[in-house]
Amino acid sequence: MVARRIFEDGLTELHENLLKMGLLVEEAIYMAMKSLVEKDLELALAVVVDDQSINELEVQVEQKCFELIATQQPVGTDLRRIATMLKVSSDLERMGDHAVSIAKATIRLKNETYIKPLIDIPKMSELIKEMVHEVLAAYVELDRDAAIDISKKDDNIDKYYAKIFLELVDIMKENPNWINQASHLLLVAQHLERIGDYVTNICEWIVYLKTGSLIDLNK
Repeated sequence: MVARRIFEDGLTELHENLLKMGLLVEEAIYMAMKSLVEKDLELALAVVVDDQSINELEVQVEQKCFELIATQQPVGTDLRRIATMLKVSSDLERMGDHAVSIAKATIRLKNETYIKPLIDIPKMSELIKEMVHEVLAAYVELDRDAAIDISKKDDNIDKYYAKIFLELVDIMKENPNWINQASHLLLVAQHLERIGDYVTNICEWIVYLKTGSLIDLNK
């Protein structure tokens, strides 16, 4: 009974740290995109600095997972819970890294007037923020159906990316002076697209945790 209580306490700690990570990542994406749209250098720098907190939480989650595996030797559902938390923390950390990369694009473009008003990239980011918020809720509720529904939204992310890619390539062809800025904006779209992929990964881990089955939702 004592060993089980120690194990459950460890899982509670992991769960709380994962949620902290998720909320920090959600905020980082919001701040990074706000900094880009509003050319807010101070906000962009805050995203870069605050990423350290996300990285530290990932290390804590990883260490706790390995500690529980080594000391409690979990099997079955218990092992599945730990494996899922380990994978989700890794995906969240990478999402945070992409938010940092978007913030760095703001810094690099700080002295440039945008070629045209940003329209599709902010729309793409709004959908990403919605997906991140929803996937955190689905994780808390262990909602398999919600996870599958969220993953389907990634198709729209891919459509946004394809549209932005074609538009920016045309801009670069039209005027070589715009290549630098267009390239950075294209990278921003790529970072958003990758965040969408990581959200889908988390959806897969939610399904795995709930059912024990690994399914590919990236098809």
